[in-house]
Amino acid sequence: MPTYISEVDVHEAEAQNPQDLVSTWGSIREEIRELGGEVLDSHAVLGEYDFLVVYDVDDRETAFKVTQVIERHGLDTRTMGALPIERIGELVDDV
Repeated sequence: MPTYISEVDVHEAEAQNPQDLVSTWGSIREEIRELGGEVLDSHAVLGEYDFLVVYDVDDRETAFKVTQVIERHGLDTRTMGALPIERIGELVDDV
């Protein structure tokens, strides 16, 4: 299953209550699960974005749906495909 990483930005107007934000993440995890995906990891981060979410889904179309799920909750995303370092070694050996 391909892995994707979404950088997530919270607008100050949307994050009035930290407890609501925690509840929102629970809803997002469940909605990703309903799409057939799995959240592998998530972190609050310092910097340009507020959160980092790592998840596996079946394909790019489902990854797009995940971004829509996240954005529907008033959050902005920037999403990238990812490969484990071990897999890069295998790919290089094939070249």
